[in-house]
Amino acid sequence: MAKSFIEPSIKHPAKPLALTLGEPAGIGPDITIAAWLRRRELNLPAFYLLGDEALIARRAKALGAEIRIAAVSASAAEAAFAEALPVVATGEHATAEPGKPDASSAPAALASIRQAVADVREGRAGAVVTNPIAKSVLYRAGFRHPGHTEYLAELAAEDGRVPQPVMMLWSPRLAVVPVTIHVSLRDALGQLSSDLIVSTVRIVATELTSRFGIARPRIAISGLNPHAGEDGSLGHEEQTVIAPALKTLRSAGIEARGPLPADTMFHEAARQTYDCAVCMYHDQALIPIKTVAFDDAVNVTLGLPFIRTSPDHGTAFDIAGTGKANPASLIAALQLASRMAAASI
Repeated sequence: MAKSFIEPSIKHPAKPLALTLGEPAGIGPDITIAAWLRRRELNLPAFYLLGDEALIARRAKALGAEIRIAAVSASAAEAAFAEALPVVATGEHATAEPGKPDASSAPAALASIRQAVADVREGRAGAVVTNPIAKSVLYRAGFRHPGHTEYLAELAAEDGRVPQPVMMLWSPRLAVVPVTIHVSLRDALGQLSSDLIVSTVRIVATELTSRFGIARPRIAISGLNPHAGEDGSLGHEEQTVIAPALKTLRSAGIEARGPLPADTMFHEAARQTYDCAVCMYHDQALIPIKTVAFDDAVNVTLGLPFIRTSPDHGTAFDIAGTGKANPASLIAALQLASRMAAASI
C-alpha cells in the first residue's frame, strides 16, 4: 500500500466515529475501554460507543479500569471524548455477562449496527467501526445474513437496490479481497464468474483511489487452482473465467495482473509489486493476511455509501472480562476509518 497513507496521521475527520457494541458478552466492551484509555497516547480520533452505559460500567469494574462514562447524544460525543468514554443509547439494554450471551445479546448488537449506519448516513458520524459479533448468537435470534458485511449492504440499500459489498482485509504489509465471501467452498465455485470478478475489482480500484489516495492502484489477481491451473492441466477456470475478466478490466484502464499462482504471490518481495491482492475465495485471501498481520489487520467493507472498518477477529468469549483482550486491531480499525474519512473529505 502507499507509504504516505499507512503512516500515522494527525488529521482526523470533522465528525466522530460511530463504534458499535458488538456482541455484549464478547471482548468488544473490553477493547473499546482499552482503546479509549490510550486515546491521548495514540492520538486516536474521537469516537462514541452505541450501546448500554450500564453494561460498559459493569465491564469496566470487572476489568478494574478507571474510566469516566458520559451518556450523550451523537452531537455531543466529540466534546465529551477527551474526558469520558461517550456512550450513545440505542434503546436496547444488554444484560449479558462476559462469555455468556443471553437473550439481550442479539437485539443489543443489531440495534447498535442499525443506529451506527443511520448516524453516518444522516451526517452525525464520519464512519462506522464495528466491534465483533457472534453470528451463532444472532442466528438463534433469527438473523438471516451470512455476516456483518451482507447486513451492512442491506442497510445501505437505496430505492430497493442493495450495493455489492466487497470485503477487504487491510494492513500496512498486505491488503487482500476475496471475490466470494461467506459461503462454503463448494458454493464459492458455483458463484465465481467473470462478471463477479470484474465488478469486485472495479470497486477495489475505485476505492483504493478515492479512499486510500492511490492514484493508479496495482491489483494482483490470483488463480483458482494449484499453480493457477498449470495451462489448463490442473483446472480450466483461469482460462475460461479469470482471463476474460482480466481482459475486461485492462481494457477499462485498470492495472490488473494475473492470474497468479496463489502459493507464490504473498511472500515479502511479491507483496511489494501490488497494492491489493484479489483472491477467488475466502481462505485463499484471509490465510495469508492473518499469517502476516494477525494482530493489526482491519476488515474494511468497500462498495458502500459510507466507510466501515472492523477489527479482524472474533468475540473471544473465553477471555471476555479478563483483561487479556488485545485492542490492537480495534485501534487500527479506528485509525484507518479516520484516515479514510479524512481522505474522502
